[in-house]
Amino acid sequence: AIAASERLRLKRESGDQFTLKPPNENVKRVLLHSCCAPCSGAMVEEMNSSPYIQEVVVFFYNPNIHPRREYEIRKDENKKFAAELGIEFIDCDYDIENWYERVKGMEYDPERGRRCTECFDMRMERCALYAHEHGFDAIATTNSTSRWKDVQQVDESGIRAASRYEGLVYWVHDWQNDEMTMRKYQISAQQKFYKQEYCGCSYSLRDSNEWRKANGIPKIQIGGEHAGLGNRFFSDPLIDADEESQEVVDEFFSQAEEIARAGRDVKERKKRLQVYKERRKTEADDGTINGLNNW
Repeated sequence: AIAASERLRLKRESGDQFTLKPPNENVKRVLLHSCCAPCSGAMVEEMNSSPYIQEVVVFFYNPNIHPRREYEIRKDENKKFAAELGIEFIDCDYDIENWYERVKGMEYDPERGRRCTECFDMRMERCALYAHEHGFDAIATTNSTSRWKDVQQVDESGIRAASRYEGLVYWVHDWQNDEMTMRKYQISAQQKFYKQEYCGCSYSLRDSNEWRKANGIPKIQIGGEHAGLGNRFFSDPLIDADEESQEVVDEFFSQAEEIARAGRDVKERKKRLQVYKERRKTEADDGTINGLNNW
């Protein structure tokens, strides 16, 4: 993270930071699906500063987020950030009942499993439809900036959605590179964005709290000034970036996959929760908490 921060500083000082090119020369208007303000910061900045792009519009459609209070917190913060940048913000329907219907039967799938694919598909399909109806040339999503997400899974959903409409493309780019990730955390710290403690859906909330309970860790807190664990708001780019290190992310998902194999079997799930015993769950030697509450 320190090395990435230094590379980013040198790049910005040289005036060479804004070299982002769209998928093709015909892309002038981009509809950016946004999951939250923290994930949108660096992506919006890059797109909005590109000399090739004439307009970027933020599209908020995330019916997966539960409960409603968490949804409103994330939406309002994203809306305020867009307004500060002078970017149009499209507030789409909550549509929670359709989301539950779409993921029915996948309640115990692991993160990055079939349920997540359906969730990405649902959101990108709505984004692509709006883009088609309102004359946008490309769509993209801030989900592709987070290392907690499988970028291939995210991009495939975007590509499928865009392919429904002639002339519309999905913007594939390495939004998870070290410099972009560090810039994302710099912006989040500057803005003191709300630090969410789970992906968003009720099943992610359930699984995260189940793991925390098994390891004697306070449950996730929705809103308020204090998080269940760690800091409530972004404040230090280096510490925040460490919470999303590739090592932390890979460790989490390897263990989450093990628990998911137990399905609805409560006893087996409790048994498999023990695999989390060695995961980072207490303060590190430097007083920071790694990889637990930064989605």
